[in-house]
Amino acid sequence: MPWISEDPMDQKERFISLAKSEHFTFTQLCSEFKISRRTGYKWVNRERLHGSAGLEERSSKPVSSPQRTSEAVERLILAEKRAHLTWGPKKIHQRLMTTHGVEKPPARSTIGEILKRHGLTKKRRCRGGVFKVDRDGVTEAIRPNQVWAVDFKGWFRLGDGSRCDPLTISDLNSRYLIRVEGLPQATVKWTKLSFRKAFKQYGLPEIIHVDNGTPFGSMGPGGLSKLSVWLIGLGIEVEFSRPGCPQDNGCHERMHRTMKDECCKPGSVNHRAQQQRFDRWKKTFNRERPHEAIEFRVPSEVYQPSSKRLSENLKLPLYLPSEITRNVCGTGAISIGGKTCWVGEAFVGVKVAIEEYAPSNWLVRYGNVKLGQIDVSSRDARLRPTAYAERHEMRACAES
Repeated sequence: MPWISEDPMDQKERFISLAKSEHFTFTQLCSEFKISRRTGYKWVNRERLHGSAGLEERSSKPVSSPQRTSEAVERLILAEKRAHLTWGPKKIHQRLMTTHGVEKPPARSTIGEILKRHGLTKKRRCRGGVFKVDRDGVTEAIRPNQVWAVDFKGWFRLGDGSRCDPLTISDLNSRYLIRVEGLPQATVKWTKLSFRKAFKQYGLPEIIHVDNGTPFGSMGPGGLSKLSVWLIGLGIEVEFSRPGCPQDNGCHERMHRTMKDECCKPGSVNHRAQQQRFDRWKKTFNRERPHEAIEFRVPSEVYQPSSKRLSENLKLPLYLPSEITRNVCGTGAISIGGKTCWVGEAFVGVKVAIEEYAPSNWLVRYGNVKLGQIDVSSRDARLRPTAYAERHEMRACAES
């Protein structure tokens, strides 16, 4: 025979009936029903005043809520979220104060609950444990134009079937987006053209941080490509992420995720329409979207163009006057000790420095990047590159 579960209303009526019978003390009766004396008196008084209707459950909602978010502010919150689907409570909270003039906006947790109540949030996938990032070798930007981050967001197809490779450039100190351009291909030619436009508009940075893939890096000496050789020739230090460590460029990668959600899915009908979409998003990102890393200011409030302007006709001194240099010929080779030694096609037309560190052993360097070593006494005198690009302490010379 199944157990019979008693309805709470029946329990309350039985409790009131026994209390009126006066066969039990009130303390014994409350103990039997496993309720407090306060609860017992509450139900007795409600039944006396309102009869059986007084035993019905009442809403626990307070009669008045002085701190309740007003309907006008709640509409602003929902409007901002619908206009910027990837924004969370922190950015909306800042937006209410700076744009809409709300002196005392709701707490961020309250904004989160409002968004959740209207179905405007989505559950995030839980990631693994947090690990400490080793920042050795990665420059931390402390002023605008000290470090620019550059990368290609993954390519995608447009409505007309053509390929779009979005190139992005951002200032790591201010989070300002320097450039967002949909290129036909991620090649040296197209990337160089885009860099020139950025340099003419915003000037030159001190350091450009890139990953090790094409067109920024290569498998050749020093891991340099024709593009990175060109950048170093302009007096810009090229800083590579450590292999397999995308967290070295974490804030730029995070920006890519936002860009993908807001203006890449799905792609526009053609390149012109997609670029217009990129330009609108870039304007919003720089002028409207507050960033926690810069104390919830917008990037345009922090960023200032560089005073160092582009001049490709001016050849910067990459080496000291006392250093020995060699011109790299059209085949990518140099001459040392009467022998022709291949350096790489990426260095055609530029000068490399050579330094004899041991008898018949020469160190070859381009700018501040060590390319490798050559033993001219060997029958097979060729450049033997190191495992990874090593920085030579010549930054002071490049800056002078």
